[in-house]
Amino acid sequence: GMEIGIRNGSLAVVSPLKNTPAEKAGLKADDTILEIDGVKSINMPVDEAIQKIRGKQGTSVKLKIGREGVSPFEVSITRDIINIPVIDTKLRPDGVFVISLYSFTATSPNAFRGALEEFTKSGSDKLVLDLRGNPGGFLEAAVDIASWFLPQGKTVVRESFKDRENEQVYRSKGYDIFSDKLKMAILMNGGSASASEILAGALREHEKAILVGEKSFGKGSVQELVPITSDTSLKVTIARWLTPNGVSISEEKLTPDYEVKMTAEDVKVGKDPQMEKAAELLKAKK
Repeated sequence: GMEIGIRNGSLAVVSPLKNTPAEKAGLKADDTILEIDGVKSINMPVDEAIQKIRGKQGTSVKLKIGREGVSPFEVSITRDIINIPVIDTKLRPDGVFVISLYSFTATSPNAFRGALEEFTKSGSDKLVLDLRGNPGGFLEAAVDIASWFLPQGKTVVRESFKDRENEQVYRSKGYDIFSDKLKMAILMNGGSASASEILAGALREHEKAILVGEKSFGKGSVQELVPITSDTSLKVTIARWLTPNGVSISEEKLTPDYEVKMTAEDVKVGKDPQMEKAAELLKAKK
């Protein structure tokens, strides 16, 4: 129930998925996985780590976790069937409409279209798109969702190869159903990665939304699996994702326009200062 990847040479949690064993066990974005059932994970390929972490429903896996500011600790997680959540919506009492998007799956574009219908019927002109803990998914889903806010042909993301002349540009389909009166904020944190960063970067740089929260994960590489022998292969980075203005997502990440930290105490008492800041900013807009 979590997205994992390599960060600074170590196996890291990109984001635990909502309502999964990983989230319930308290794992957080940026945690490093030091051991899997007593086996050190240093230099362990991601695919091998996934094979060791997965298993039959009801069995458990023990992970040794490294987290900034605390001593390494062990967590036992009971495996379960993982149902990847897609989206939630709600209209706050203050008139701010919230769409929480948890992943970019093949069904996300249709689910998002339904959420936008709810938003327009609510009569609100203030929208918060919550991408916190969203580890990404299909590029096509991010482009489709961005298209609801951008005119046709506007750049959503650039795929930059070593030879810059062969850069691939992915553009808005131009649904663009909202006027300039739309007030929009995107919530992000260290678990916002890949397609989340692509969408947030595009809407911020085209001045459709402000970003609130914490710096994103920085998962902006395009990789290809190259067969070497009958039982080995090599994963090679062949390109990097750049925002419309050319910012490298993997090298620079996305920095919010308004940085707001979420502490463990906030979570414990049910406070959400990031959401409240976003709502405050939208309500103050004319």
